[in-house]
Amino acid sequence: MKKTVQTIRQAKGKARITALTAYDAPTALLASRAGIDILLVGDSLGTTLLGFETTVQVTLDHILHHTAAVSRAKPESLLVADLPFSHSHLSDSETLQSCARLMQEGGAQAVKIEADASLAPKIRHIINAGVPILGHIGLLPQRVHNLGGYRKFGKTQHEAVQLLEDARALQDAGCFAILGEMIAPDATAHITSNLDVPFLGIGCGPHCDGQILVTTDLLGYPSQFNPSFVKTYANIEKTMTKAFNAYAEEVRNGTFPPPTKP
Repeated sequence: MKKTVQTIRQAKGKARITALTAYDAPTALLASRAGIDILLVGDSLGTTLLGFETTVQVTLDHILHHTAAVSRAKPESLLVADLPFSHSHLSDSETLQSCARLMQEGGAQAVKIEADASLAPKIRHIINAGVPILGHIGLLPQRVHNLGGYRKFGKTQHEAVQLLEDARALQDAGCFAILGEMIAPDATAHITSNLDVPFLGIGCGPHCDGQILVTTDLLGYPSQFNPSFVKTYANIEKTMTKAFNAYAEEVRNGTFPPPTKP
């Protein structure tokens, strides 16, 4: 059954929501077959696939290109695209135009925006124009240069209160769900229990309405950064290296391709 914004919203308190990143059609197809609820074309594609040091270098055209690829697989999962660096801080009309392109050209069914309470009025404007929004609080990777690096949020009472205020503001603006990244488990539990919409976590512990992981982390791709919260379910690096070595050896010793029959 096709997942929609409404089926995700209605899962609150009824079923754990599963989400993964996807950047291409084959991955999207396999994840959809596994019943994954949400596929996110995240700006994490910059650091996982494109060789960038941060997500800041990812452009709207990058996201559009990969969203369109995922869309062509026609996944049953809800397809969400990331709004890249700085686009949420343009004028209301320019931000809306960027979101519209992700839906019209990329085939996204919703857009994720890194935000705090200050962006709630703009998000309400975008939602009122017909764009479903997944809010994103806690660690906001697009602000990494201001932060000076990645860290856990919500460890202090002040931060925990602010995170709940951010989440509520985004919920009240109309977000169908909120994603939290790198938030302390106690703060996460408090946020989850005080929202009417699903709260998904990445690096936030178990007290969420669902979880999201970066697919290349889950599959064990080689990476310069290995988050402590990730569980690796496969070792693609080992599998691919073995296959590449076997292919190279067979070409060099003449066993591939095999001799043709007379």
